[in-house]
Amino acid sequence: MDTLRSIESFVKAIEGGSIAAGARMQGITPAAASQNIQRLEASLNARLLTRTTRSLALTEAGEIYYAKVRHVVSDIENAKSLVTEFHGEPQGKLRIASSAAFGRHVLSSIIPSFTALYPKLFIELILTDQNIDHVKEDIDISIRFKQQLELGLVARKIATVPVLFCASPTYIARKGQPQTPEDLQLHDCLMFRMPTNGRLLSWGFLRDELRFEADIKPSIISNDINSLAELAIAGAGITRLSAFIANPLIKDGKLVALFEQEIANDATVRSDNEPLEFYACFRDHHAMTLKVKAFVSHIMTSIPHTWESI
Repeated sequence: MDTLRSIESFVKAIEGGSIAAGARMQGITPAAASQNIQRLEASLNARLLTRTTRSLALTEAGEIYYAKVRHVVSDIENAKSLVTEFHGEPQGKLRIASSAAFGRHVLSSIIPSFTALYPKLFIELILTDQNIDHVKEDIDISIRFKQQLELGLVARKIATVPVLFCASPTYIARKGQPQTPEDLQLHDCLMFRMPTNGRLLSWGFLRDELRFEADIKPSIISNDINSLAELAIAGAGITRLSAFIANPLIKDGKLVALFEQEIANDATVRSDNEPLEFYACFRDHHAMTLKVKAFVSHIMTSIPHTWESI
């Protein structure tokens, strides 16, 4: 029995959620993958998986075995990737974790052109605003904004993204339009709670190169930025959105950008919205393999030129 091939079929079935999905990841038929797993179970004299027509579950023995062998397949794939670097051709699996909004609105639009350049790469994209364990979750690279950064990771800044404070035309017609950040205390504010630490993402402004925060009281809080955008569109209040979320909504007339021309009493003084800084994160310098470097380079060349990257 080809034990490594059987272990790979077992691990891929768990990762893919089904034997058929795991087989596609291996490039073999579902029947062949199923036979590999059956042979593995026979060699161990233990049932590893409970199979039904719609689901796949680990048995107690399967959980123990999976915990021990899941990194074997990953290590082999990583070793193969390192060897192929000598030939200058990124290939194998690339696991990318990203903050949900950046992944949904930015990465999903640029990954297709990346895979077209490197057809031997298999991409797995994980969108989450929770903390990421690069080692345990076998993550090659994660994209986080500054407030999500964790100690112990190597981080490289890739973009400074403008943010806009937005409200719907119906809200402005009902409650009026704030002229300065100080006016926000009189308005309904929709704020983002960071899942990583439970804190509210502050609304910062820059005035005469000094940072300050507006005095506000949130009326609605959510841990999902897309939900806040939808609430703003529905007229629930004012929210703070990255340009990659806000700009299409403003263009369609669903939202109006605030403080674009905000001038204080002194015409030489202006308040600007504090941007969001995004970073590519790695567990260490050794994790910056050829495929990871290629992906970071692709991000840098694909994002809008108006986003400052240094």
